[in-house]
Amino acid sequence: MRIPAFIGALTLLVGALVAPAGAAPAAPAPKAAAAQVLNWTADNSVTAYKSAPTQAVAGETTIVFENSEATGNNTGMPHTLTFDTSTAGYNHDVSLNILSNPFDANNGRNQATVTLTPGRYRYFCSIPGHLTMVGEFTVTEGEPTEDTTAPTVTAQAAGTRDGNGNYIGTATVSVAASDSESGVDTVEYDLDSAGFRAYTAPFAVTALGAHTVRYRATDKSGNVSAVGTLQFTVVAPEPDEDTTPPTAAVNLAGDRDGTGNYIGTVTATLTASDADSGVARIEYSLDGDPYVTYTAPIVVPDAGMHMLHFRAVDNAGNVSAEQMSHFTIVEPQEPDTTPPTVELTVAGEQNENDAYVGRATVTVAATDSESAVSKIEYALDSGAWTTYAAPVVVTGLGAHTVRARATDAAGNTSAAESVSFNVVASGDDGCEVSDTRPTVVIDGDNTGVPNSDTGDGCTINDLIAEHGDYPDHAAFVRHVESVTAALVTGGTLTKRQQGTIVRAAARSDIGS
Repeated sequence: MRIPAFIGALTLLVGALVAPAGAAPAAPAPKAAAAQVLNWTADNSVTAYKSAPTQAVAGETTIVFENSEATGNNTGMPHTLTFDTSTAGYNHDVSLNILSNPFDANNGRNQATVTLTPGRYRYFCSIPGHLTMVGEFTVTEGEPTEDTTAPTVTAQAAGTRDGNGNYIGTATVSVAASDSESGVDTVEYDLDSAGFRAYTAPFAVTALGAHTVRYRATDKSGNVSAVGTLQFTVVAPEPDEDTTPPTAAVNLAGDRDGTGNYIGTVTATLTASDADSGVARIEYSLDGDPYVTYTAPIVVPDAGMHMLHFRAVDNAGNVSAEQMSHFTIVEPQEPDTTPPTVELTVAGEQNENDAYVGRATVTVAATDSESAVSKIEYALDSGAWTTYAAPVVVTGLGAHTVRARATDAAGNTSAAESVSFNVVASGDDGCEVSDTRPTVVIDGDNTGVPNSDTGDGCTINDLIAEHGDYPDHAAFVRHVESVTAALVTGGTLTKRQQGTIVRAAARSDIGS
């Protein structure tokens, strides 16, 4: 991303010598090129200039400060070259502050003309965070000498070499140049006559064959070095000898029964890997047959025990250790389509008319010869189907019917079986101490339903028995449902009155 223009703008604050106090500023006049040129360069570093002079001669001098991509700044970082005009021990007669960045109007190469006097000058970078970029140079009397000496430039290749000196796989070429006078300006190279280009960093040559690199350098005074030549050859690496066998594995797939046997069929998939020369083939032997080449998953459909031996061969001829997997296949069972068998029995004290006195206990049993019984359900009179967990105790007076059905693990549900019976009160007066409140009251909740005599000396409140012993609230509600259902059957209650009573029982805390 380019640095904004206001940051990259060139700032030149140059004062050759401090003007006399009160003197009017003179209009700038064109100057001829100074006889002496001093070069500073900068790159991505914020701790040091890339290059700087250490000495100069007094007189008119052109200061060149380059902070560009050519000098190694590929981030757009701005730098300044600022002369110190306050620290004791240094000349203070030149005020200079050049701001350069690779994206300014001069592409990071800016200059100013000043007049140097004998002594020492101190310079630094004035941008915050760059204060360690500081240095000094000495100015002596004399005339600058013209730089007519070309830079020195060398090149070398690096990398792993074989016994013949060839580079194996790749050669990395580095070019270095130096100039003790005006300094190096550019370094260039040409690979295999492709044309000279700027050298900025070591480059890798990976193409197999012979190569020629030509190189040269130019200094700030325009002196160009002689073209140097570097020749080398890149060869392919010799493959290492593969002595490691492949790794082989098997995956068995299919439906299994509870003992781990496969039902009906097994599919065996063989795989192998080799990190060196690669897998050439996989071989297998099923149940002692000769080894054959594996090309696709092996489907085994025959019931019984099976032995699968397998191995892999890599492209170097290494054979893996023989491995074995054994498994058993069983015939699939016929689907279970037969529902369970259900039986209901009723127990309790009976009178001479076979009616059950006080209560009847209904037990439900179910059997299934194939996939086993998964659940049993029952329904009392016109009630909903309920999961059967224990014998059902019916205490409501009157005629009752209990229906039952069962479902097996295969999902087959039997037809409903039923048993019918009557429950009567014990003795002539079923309740010696009767609840004679005028309406049915449950846990203080007055339903408004008349508390009628049920015919044996017991009222509806007596049969509901709100003070009885119930294992939980649901058991009490079921008891009320059973009692009132029998009273509806016998004509003592209407269905609407039964619903009112059952809802009151559900709202109560009895059995909680």
